[in-house]
Amino acid sequence: MTASADLLTTPLHALHLDLGARMVPFAGYSMPVQYPAGLVAEHHHTRNAAGLFDVSHMGQLRLTGPDAAAAFESLMPVDVLGLGLHKQRYGLLLNDEGGIIDDLMFVNRGEDIFVIVNGACKHGDLAHIQQRIGNRCTIEPQFDRALLALQGPQAVTALQRVLPGVEQLVFMTGMAAVWQGAEFYVTRSGYTGEDGFEISLPAHAAEAFARALLDQPEVKPIGLGARNSLRLEAGLCLYGNDIDSTTTPVEAGLNWAMQKVRRTGGARAGGFPGAAKVLAQLDGTTPEPRLRVGLVGLERVPVREHVELHNDAGQKVGEVTSGLLAPTADQPVALAYVQAEYAATGTGLKAMVRGKAVPMQVSPLPFVPNRYFRG
Repeated sequence: MTASADLLTTPLHALHLDLGARMVPFAGYSMPVQYPAGLVAEHHHTRNAAGLFDVSHMGQLRLTGPDAAAAFESLMPVDVLGLGLHKQRYGLLLNDEGGIIDDLMFVNRGEDIFVIVNGACKHGDLAHIQQRIGNRCTIEPQFDRALLALQGPQAVTALQRVLPGVEQLVFMTGMAAVWQGAEFYVTRSGYTGEDGFEISLPAHAAEAFARALLDQPEVKPIGLGARNSLRLEAGLCLYGNDIDSTTTPVEAGLNWAMQKVRRTGGARAGGFPGAAKVLAQLDGTTPEPRLRVGLVGLERVPVREHVELHNDAGQKVGEVTSGLLAPTADQPVALAYVQAEYAATGTGLKAMVRGKAVPMQVSPLPFVPNRYFRG
C-alpha cells in the first residue's frame, strides 16, 4: 500500500521510501510497517543492537504558566506536582466515568510540562485538555515537531556519538540538546522494554539527524510491525487495543501508575475525573469486574485480538486484545481481559481460534524481562 492523498506524512516520509519501507495507513498517517529485512529481523535487531523508529505521528504539547502542573494533575490520577526537574512520568487522561481517554508521557522541564500523546488521540486530547484546564495554563500544541525513538541495548553507544551527554541520563529522565543549531529534547525512555531514547526535534532537522543515526553501525530502521511485537513482549498497553475509554486504570492493571499521594489517604487524594470509581476499585471496596492479564499459548498457534476466551465449561469469560507469535519469547503471547476470578497466574483458558479451542495459561508480565537503564 502506498500513501494515498488523504494520508498525512511525517518529516521522514522520503527517507522511508528511500529505505524501501512498506507503507501503511496508521493514525491518519502513511507510516512504515516494515523494511526489506522484515518484521522478525527488525524485532531481533532491536533486542540485540539498536533500532530507529519514526514516531512523529504522535502529538507533542507544552503546558506553561505557574498553575500548569496543578492544572494538569487535576486531569489524571498521577502525581504531577511532585515530579522533579527533567523527570518523566507515565500518565492517564480519564473521563468522568474513570475510563482512559489516552495514555501519555510527560516531563517537568522547569519552564513547561512537556507532554507526548498518542497519534490517533492527539486532536481529541488537545480539545479535552483545552476545555478542562485552558483557563488555568497556556496549552501549545507542537504537532509539527518530529519524534524519533532509538531503542535497544546499543542505543546509548550509537546516540552518544551523535549527541554527547545522553549517556548520563537514566530511565525516565530527560535533557535538552542542540544538534547543528536545532533544539532537541531527549528522554531515556521508550516502548520496547529495552534501554533507549525518545528524541523530540524540529521537522527540518529530522531527516539529517535520522541519517546520522543510521550511519552508526549498531542502528537499523524499524517499522510499526516490530514496534508492536516488541511492546507486546514488554507487556505494554496499546491505546485502542488494550486500553480505551471503557477501561479503568485498575481493570487495565495500571495501579503502579497511580502514586500514593493521589490515592485514598494521600495528601492530594482524588480530585481527578472518575476518582470515586477508580479509588473504590483501588481500595477494593468495589471489586473490578474484569482484569487485564498476560497469556501464553500452550500450542504454537498465534491468538489475535478479539478472539474469545472460554473456561472449561465452554462459557465466554474474556477476550484477547493483542496477540502474536512473540519472536524473542518464541511462543504465542497475548494480552486479554478476563473475569476477575480467572485472572490468577497459572489459570488455564481456551482461546477460540476459528472454532478450535487453543489452550492458554495466564502468565506474569512482562513476557520478556525489561532492561531499562536505571543507573
